[in-house]
Amino acid sequence: MIAALAGQESWRAFVPAGVRRRLRPVRRAYVDWRRRRPPDLGDLRRVTPIDPNWGFERGTPIDRVYVETFIGSHAADIRGRVLEIAAPDYTNRFGSGVEKVDILMATEGNPQATIVADLTDAPHITDDSFDCAIVTQTLQFVYDVRAAFTTLNRVLAPGGVLLATVPGLTKISPPEDDEWGEWWHYTARSALRLAEEAFGEGAVEVRAYGNVLSASGFLYGLAASDLRREELEAHDRLYEVIVGIRAVKQSPA
Repeated sequence: MIAALAGQESWRAFVPAGVRRRLRPVRRAYVDWRRRRPPDLGDLRRVTPIDPNWGFERGTPIDRVYVETFIGSHAADIRGRVLEIAAPDYTNRFGSGVEKVDILMATEGNPQATIVADLTDAPHITDDSFDCAIVTQTLQFVYDVRAAFTTLNRVLAPGGVLLATVPGLTKISPPEDDEWGEWWHYTARSALRLAEEAFGEGAVEVRAYGNVLSASGFLYGLAASDLRREELEAHDRLYEVIVGIRAVKQSPA
């Protein structure tokens, strides 16, 4: 009964004023107890992730759903000559009217790579070469990220589009951190400013994905299937898991 009285203002319509006055100390004590009691964390009361492999062992990782949602929402930009990092996955899935796709890697060893180059300094990539560049989950491993944005703007043809995603709230990726260094995690604000420095003000739009539940689930290694669709799709700007960047190269004045 106390719980009902504490949580519903409609109790005033049913409880006489004299009884309400006598119940006030009890009601206040109950409300104070509810505020102070520790939450039931269940399986989350742990200091190790449920799946240390990003949620892959359980299904599709939460951040991967956000990346695919962003790239898929801009499928019309994936056309003509396309540059993608590591593999042509998103070009093959979402592209239409693609004439050629080049795969960029920073080091030798990837048999799919057609270009080996450092995004921060790639003079052998010709200016104005690509209609679209897809750079997903890469820029956190580039220390001189400003130089990378400058290169991407240079190699795009006028009107060409950069589609990039960067991590917000995430764990560090051990293999890449050991090899390249994981230097940056981004916010929508920082991603917008960095991209605009290279592409120009008004040429960039960003979209952030995530909320406190999906961010917590991702850090614990839950899969997207562990959350309901509405939980994945809810957006809270204070808890950005993935930030998507769309930048358009401007034509010369």
